[in-house]
Amino acid sequence: MATVGGQAVLEGVMMRGSGNWAVAVRTPAGTIEHVSRPIDSAMARHRIYRLPVIRGIMALGESLAIGFRALAISANYAAQEEPKEGEEGDAVAAVDTELSRGALFFAFAVAIGFAIVLFKVTPVLITDLLPIKSTGWFVIVEGLIRVSIFVAYLALISLLPDLRRVFQYHAAEHKAINAYEAGEPLEPAIVQRYSLIHPRCGTAFLLWVMVIAVFVFAFFGRPAWYWLIATRVLLLPVIAGIAYELIRFAGKHQDNRVLMTLLAPGLWLQRLTTREPSLDQIEVSIRALREVLDLEARRAADAPRVEVMA
Repeated sequence: MATVGGQAVLEGVMMRGSGNWAVAVRTPAGTIEHVSRPIDSAMARHRIYRLPVIRGIMALGESLAIGFRALAISANYAAQEEPKEGEEGDAVAAVDTELSRGALFFAFAVAIGFAIVLFKVTPVLITDLLPIKSTGWFVIVEGLIRVSIFVAYLALISLLPDLRRVFQYHAAEHKAINAYEAGEPLEPAIVQRYSLIHPRCGTAFLLWVMVIAVFVFAFFGRPAWYWLIATRVLLLPVIAGIAYELIRFAGKHQDNRVLMTLLAPGLWLQRLTTREPSLDQIEVSIRALREVLDLEARRAADAPRVEVMA
């Protein structure tokens, strides 16, 4: 069985396997359109990139790059106008229209920069202002502030009406993957019965990045404020790689109750980023999943497998 992950986009879902990804979008005209692309993964070409922790860093970078491309494609579809009565809509006109590499890089840099400032720099600066002398308490309080900001941020954006549909598609993605991994037929009514929670979800991954950071930063004590910021930024890839290994392990041992209990906070957090989807939204998710599965079935059987996050 192929390992599949995904991401919600504007009015659609992106699904990816180890060698291909596909995005399916519900157009304003009501049709479902999809675009697929191959994945030229460095992990498939170089063994060193498949080593533990390193593969997590590589997988995260590739997932972010694919996610931004998928968002750009879905935005093009969402920008189409619904054809007026008596006119023919050309739903395929924007299929291959993607943002330029420069625009994608700029959007990527802004998003990553915002996340680093909000979730890495801000917590350490706030904690540095507090009258805390113990290194142990410093990293614990910093971690609590970071998680609190993260949870508050998710709770705040979950109130935005425009994001509700994105969260519904997020749940539709989870449901489709859960049904597929259970061996069920990919039919909307059947997929609807499955959980909107998945252990490999990126939301749970981000929470564990913050938890693991507490233990990693404890080794560096409490240097000057500029070194505090430097360690928080420069060690982020390493922490992400460790968190990736944890999420990857959990995805393969979902029947382990002890492990699932330890990961429960990350699973609960997904309640903020998912909403019960409609059958129409699940249909879009299934279209993306089926496209990826068809493409993966045609891939060379000897290609190295790359683990992905749901």
